[in-house]
Amino acid sequence: MSRSHTKVSFWRTMRWKDTRAALLFISPWIIGFLIFTAWPVINSAYLSLTDYDVINDPSFVGFDNYKQLFEDPKVGLALWNTAVFTAMSVPAHLVVSLALALLLNSATKATGFFRTAFFLPKMTPPVAIGILLLMLFNGQNGLINGFLGLFGIDGPAWTTDPDWIKPGLVLMSLWTVGSSIVIILAALRGVPQELYDSALVDGAGWWRRTLRITVPMISPTLFFLFIVNSINALQSFTEAYTAFFGAGNTTYSNDAALFYAIYLFQQAFEFLHMGYASALAWLLFIVIMAITGVQMLVTRRYVHYEGGKP
Repeated sequence: MSRSHTKVSFWRTMRWKDTRAALLFISPWIIGFLIFTAWPVINSAYLSLTDYDVINDPSFVGFDNYKQLFEDPKVGLALWNTAVFTAMSVPAHLVVSLALALLLNSATKATGFFRTAFFLPKMTPPVAIGILLLMLFNGQNGLINGFLGLFGIDGPAWTTDPDWIKPGLVLMSLWTVGSSIVIILAALRGVPQELYDSALVDGAGWWRRTLRITVPMISPTLFFLFIVNSINALQSFTEAYTAFFGAGNTTYSNDAALFYAIYLFQQAFEFLHMGYASALAWLLFIVIMAITGVQMLVTRRYVHYEGGKP
């Protein structure tokens, strides 16, 4: 056997050993993914073609559940509510996160403290945020309207007026912008200082430097957050459900807060229509995939990558 052939065999053996060791280390994740993610997804695809109420065995009904999606008026209402909430919350989330990250980036003292302070609300349980929403945005004695009253402003009925329910939920969602602030701040720290120095020499002010240098240089991060926040908004559930669909809640109007994930949950766990709920879940998956694809096609042309296009 030649020396070159022996060397190739040696490296192949070493490569296989490395691969086997890597697979061994990630095997807990692989097993968890197969059991808790891949199998439920495959099973839900099957259940979406059945009539299943958890108690009795599923019976195959073909595409009847998917036909029902187009006949159910609540599906259209839930999709519309979710789309409006997403269209309002995602831009607001990005703008507020960027503004606060810029403030932190320009701070010279106590940056670590404020970074932690902004992030801490993210640790608040979503159920608590839903309850807090009712306390702050109560149209009769809420703190928000009480504050507006100090300036002679008659605040709206945030929790009962259908036109103000989603804006109230959007404002409440800004409570958890801390993670986005931390991510944007990390991107800001990576912008080369010499670009700002050159702009200062040319007489560019802060606003122009932000638009011409900062935003383009951190556009990959903003693009990432735009996609992730859109997906999260399309799956919004806990805060709205706690505030408007909690046990015994008959005080507040809830049609305007009927998000798609809430309707899916109701069909699955309140009415035990698991087959129909599975079809709803797959429709949501298709909608999210379609919206994400459109976002990537439309917005990636505005994203600046230092090494060129990915």
